[in-house]
Amino acid sequence: MDAQGEETTAEQAAENFAAELARWREVRGMSKRALARAMGFDPSYVSHMESGRHKPTEEFARLSDETLNAGKAIWRRWRDYEQAKVRETRMVRRPPGAVPAPRRPEQPYATGSAIVVEHDTARLQYDGHSYRLAMRRLLRNTGTEPVTRYLIRISVDRYPGDPERSNAHYRAHPLTWDELDLTAACRGETMRWQAKHDRDAFKEIWLLFDNEHGRFPLYPGESVWIEYAYTVGDEKWGNWFQRAVRLPTEQLEVQLVFPADLDPVVWGTETSMTAEASPLRTPPVRSDADGLRQFTWITATPALHARYRLEWRFRARPEPTTDQGEFK
Repeated sequence: MDAQGEETTAEQAAENFAAELARWREVRGMSKRALARAMGFDPSYVSHMESGRHKPTEEFARLSDETLNAGKAIWRRWRDYEQAKVRETRMVRRPPGAVPAPRRPEQPYATGSAIVVEHDTARLQYDGHSYRLAMRRLLRNTGTEPVTRYLIRISVDRYPGDPERSNAHYRAHPLTWDELDLTAACRGETMRWQAKHDRDAFKEIWLLFDNEHGRFPLYPGESVWIEYAYTVGDEKWGNWFQRAVRLPTEQLEVQLVFPADLDPVVWGTETSMTAEASPLRTPPVRSDADGLRQFTWITATPALHARYRLEWRFRARPEPTTDQGEFK
């Protein structure tokens, strides 16, 4: 059953499984290749599973849940898929000779398009109670077709060391669209958005290059800035900020801004397709002004599929927090 109480189709259940798998893999900071290796699968298998080219299997669900320490979250998505298949087998009767239409692999963007991120700036600011996250990206279309949408993800995990507790927390306190207050803009125009996946602790959203007043696609050879922002309370976020490089990127910048009286300290790690987590090659640069402490970290031409994680601790708080969150 979905959030509206309607029965989920097998196709929707398979997509839910793929989204759950991707969320836990990224929360754990593992590349698709690393997860496949840990599970004993071919390196391409996880990619096929997340893209929907392969349907969920019992063995894959069990192993991935154990490997990612997902507290049965991935396993439950597989059971939902199996139940949906049984339900459809019982209810659907096709006319003689009818053949179901094959599923076409989803194109993330327009066929023939190729997006390069010329500059990527992410800013996280904490006011003592909630985090406001703002992203600015300069996109260039190096393909042959106009781009009409751009995919973003929001994923949180408050208790990554305790999946059952984390899952229970978000079932009781799901991340909602109202609290996120998502806004997006391009060329001075508000961008419409559509939810692709809506889970308790994971959202996947299409930002659309249009609004009620018209369309403004990104044409071949053009570059354009897009901006989007949202808010998450610290009861659902936490003390790390992760960036995943999914498109060719020329420059990546991360800014963390905290109240100076919390006495924050920051460190970071890098994970690639071929190496486990290691310290960032350069440290974040600190600056203090107007009661705020800002940490800025910049890298040029980050590796595709690399993940950069900045973590922090507030030394002025009596006890360090173990909560965590993720932003992409």
